[in-house]
Amino acid sequence: MTEVHDAQHDTGLPPAPPSRAPDDPQPEGSSPIRLTMLALGVVFLGLIAGLSSVVVVLAIVVMIALHELGHFVTARSAGMKCTEFFIGFGPRIWSTHRGETEYGIKAIPAGAYVKVIGMTNLEEVDPVDEPRTYRQKSYWRRMSVAVAGSAMHFMIALVCLFVLLVGFGVARPDNWAVGRLAPAVEGEASPADAAGIQVGDEIVAVAGAGISTFDDLRDALAPHGPGDEVVVIVQRGADEVELTVLLGDNGDGGAFLGIGADYPAEPMGVVEAVPRTFSEFGSFSWQSIGALADFFSPSGLSGFLSQAADVHSSDDAGTDAAADPAEEGNRVLSIYGAARLGSQAAENGAAMLLGFLVLINIFIGIFNLVPLLPLDGGHVAVATYERVRELLARSNERYHADVAKLMPLTYAVVFLLVSVGLVALYLDIFNPVNLE
Repeated sequence: MTEVHDAQHDTGLPPAPPSRAPDDPQPEGSSPIRLTMLALGVVFLGLIAGLSSVVVVLAIVVMIALHELGHFVTARSAGMKCTEFFIGFGPRIWSTHRGETEYGIKAIPAGAYVKVIGMTNLEEVDPVDEPRTYRQKSYWRRMSVAVAGSAMHFMIALVCLFVLLVGFGVARPDNWAVGRLAPAVEGEASPADAAGIQVGDEIVAVAGAGISTFDDLRDALAPHGPGDEVVVIVQRGADEVELTVLLGDNGDGGAFLGIGADYPAEPMGVVEAVPRTFSEFGSFSWQSIGALADFFSPSGLSGFLSQAADVHSSDDAGTDAAADPAEEGNRVLSIYGAARLGSQAAENGAAMLLGFLVLINIFIGIFNLVPLLPLDGGHVAVATYERVRELLARSNERYHADVAKLMPLTYAVVFLLVSVGLVALYLDIFNPVNLE
């Protein structure tokens, strides 16, 4: 599961201690041994998993850091006090103080957090710092901090999309060519190979039917069966070549030609790419919303758990897990699974890696806006509820929601997220999702 846990959202934890006074003793700043172990861990990852894995892990860490940077910058600009900004969780590896904030790195690179004081009414704060708490700022200031993390993810996705369109381009369904030929079986060449079709040919017509897209080719072959002869016209450079193909059997009694399509990408102009960037962003966002709704529905969660049970049964029986392709899309990834899939994307080139970053940033950005604590969207919901109560009361007096009443629901949400994350990690280890 790719949801990133922020310590500033830990509304279910006991109240934080009062803010540290400037003359209080500071914690140990760094550990050379831990820094060395971190460096060795990165080198070890590169040796066993390859450079692509290191690149993806660093990209995910930067993405998480930018999420927290969004919270940090908007909180500081609103006059809120931020006491900590850490990358990772667990034991402190390195840290330094700059002003009132401690910046640092912790041992487990599975997230990051910014500590903004006074996020809820449950937190005890030094009275001197109360005016600088999150809870005392205006509605719009609180909203800016709450949505800043997701806004950073959306900005990253938009930038990656724009670079992808301008630098690498997009494939069009009507611009394709023969990308590969089916291999020979028992010494017998595929129908396309035997007829003389070559990689790079553009198929213009089949059996008298004009061909524009790969779906057109399927439609043209549908009326025919194994053993039928069809005339195929291909564009080969400047020449049109007419070939006669003896169709084979696709295994289901249908016609088999034996080619795969290649869709060469066409880079877009800078001006042309701007509206396309936003339209693609909207399309991917809508798909992510639908995927989230499907996954967290009763049937979606049931199917997800069934996958884990099937994998466990396969392991007990000593057989390979066979994931149902229909259920394979009903999955969320753990951080391990995301890193693994991203590594595969990186091995397929920069364009594939950019596409992966687009999707994961949009998904995380939308997921964090779900209106439930401890997610960012929960803070948006609480701030909005407080503002509505103030408007209805027609009073200048601030209203603070009692977050303690939300704790049972918050604990249930945390339990659900942790459970889904553990199941996702189990599936990512024993039945991983692959790009191919």
